[in-house]
Amino acid sequence: MPFSLVDNAKSVKVALIQKGSGYSLIIKILLNMKILSNVILGLISLVTLSACKDNVDHNNIRKTGFVYCAQGNSTTFNPQLAESGLIVSALGPQIYDTLLVLNDNNQKPRPNIAESWTVSDNGTHYVFKLRKNVHFQNTAWFTPSRTLNARDVVFSFDRIINPENPFHFVNGGHYPWFDGINFVQLVKSVKMLDDYTVEFILSKPDNSFLSNIATPHAVILSEEYADQLILEDEKGMLDNFPVGTGPFYVDEFHSDDFIRLRRNNNYWNGVAKMAQVVFDISQRGTGTLAKLLLNECDVLSTPISSQIPIIEQRPNIGLLSAPAMNVSYIAINTEHPAIKDRRVRKAISMAINRNNILDSVYYGTGSIAYTMLPPSSWAYQKDTFNVRYDKNYALGLLKDAGFDSGLELTMLVPLKPSSYNPSPRKTAELIQSDLKNVGITLHLISEKRVSKEELNSVDLIITGWSGKTADPDSFLRPILSCSAVKNGRNLSKWCNPDFDFLLDLATEVNRPRYRLNIYRQAQYVINDEVPVIPLAHGMQFKAYNKTLKGFKINPFNVEPFNHVERVQ
Repeated sequence: MPFSLVDNAKSVKVALIQKGSGYSLIIKILLNMKILSNVILGLISLVTLSACKDNVDHNNIRKTGFVYCAQGNSTTFNPQLAESGLIVSALGPQIYDTLLVLNDNNQKPRPNIAESWTVSDNGTHYVFKLRKNVHFQNTAWFTPSRTLNARDVVFSFDRIINPENPFHFVNGGHYPWFDGINFVQLVKSVKMLDDYTVEFILSKPDNSFLSNIATPHAVILSEEYADQLILEDEKGMLDNFPVGTGPFYVDEFHSDDFIRLRRNNNYWNGVAKMAQVVFDISQRGTGTLAKLLLNECDVLSTPISSQIPIIEQRPNIGLLSAPAMNVSYIAINTEHPAIKDRRVRKAISMAINRNNILDSVYYGTGSIAYTMLPPSSWAYQKDTFNVRYDKNYALGLLKDAGFDSGLELTMLVPLKPSSYNPSPRKTAELIQSDLKNVGITLHLISEKRVSKEELNSVDLIITGWSGKTADPDSFLRPILSCSAVKNGRNLSKWCNPDFDFLLDLATEVNRPRYRLNIYRQAQYVINDEVPVIPLAHGMQFKAYNKTLKGFKINPFNVEPFNHVERVQ
């Protein structure tokens, strides 16, 4: 019998002991020893899979909900602790709410849990008025006694910025997305002014602040639930047994198998039309596309470009598409002797035929990246001079740098496809062929064969980035700033104080025209110094069974499912 998180139990501890049969004694011992809940969760997942590995019953689910085919597992149910993945792209918006959300049309912040806000004249004080009658989910492990208020907002952000918060170091104590935007340095404090008013005090003006707290990372947690976990000495449960205010709550979790969400009947923004959503995260049998075609799932998020022609031929499958806020690029390890030379880096960029990559990898659905910002960004600056295919110029640069007799480099290649790179291996092979034409021998290294220590010795890395907001800062700062070198996200290890100054200036200047000019200068610095080589921008796709309606898609592919319903 599979393990269910909801079984008419008053708490998760009771539920675990009631289920599990022969495993209940072990669970009781763990609870008596006050082992943290993430250990218990791991044990229960093991019990679940070894005791009984049921497939998702699609026909039964269709009566009241739908199956969402997803790639990858969920290592946490809290988007604060994740940089990307399933919890950020799809699960998080079902379980949690944020103060603001991004408008579908112009990607500007609009009210959500916060009904309104004001900003001080100096741009450092933000005061938010909260919506009333927003209910937290009633789960097997927590029964709320009140609705959301300012205490919950303060707790949710204080956990991130305050090392003395009792939950700051729980479950690792790392907040990768917030680290990438220097959130801790920006936000000095979060204060409760009254039950429904919260004030954020910033260390300096920042035009990207509102957009950043509208992302799926900036979720609102329950302080009351956290207080209960402190009393029970089970703080780890905060992230593994979630409680939010979103349209669905977590009911059942089978690691590497499926996650079942149930409808939150107290959802403030319109109770979901479907009673359940099941995320199929299994890797057994057929792939995700085959499951969609065989009606084993109803929705396939981010299908890769090569799958699009197959999907378009199916009359029962709909396809949504939108320009994506992403970029595929090569990070150049600027600490290595040969490629410390800017001429060599520029030669590598000039030697790459991006049109071939678009034809063979993106099947015409992507676009050439002439800068790190995507074309849908308001600060996009197309640079066809520094970013172009010019084999002869590349040869001249290599000769001028003293490498006309040849050069050997290594490139790390990811395993998994993504919306910004549907086939990293094919992309790498095309680049390998292009570089051979200018005398550079490129050795491809599979990602799974490289340890973190060995990563430092790799010359080039095929990677990418998906923005969470339309603000250029969310693209440039996390992967190219000096602080990103320190936290390990700047894979090029390139630190340019002048570039950082431009980023800081752009967040403080209010006039849009000035900000635009500053970001154009920043893009020029990148393309002139070449710490990274932009390759292509991918599209955002979502395929779904036409018996469903109500899906939305935006450049960030993050939408709650409360408006989805079956029409047949």
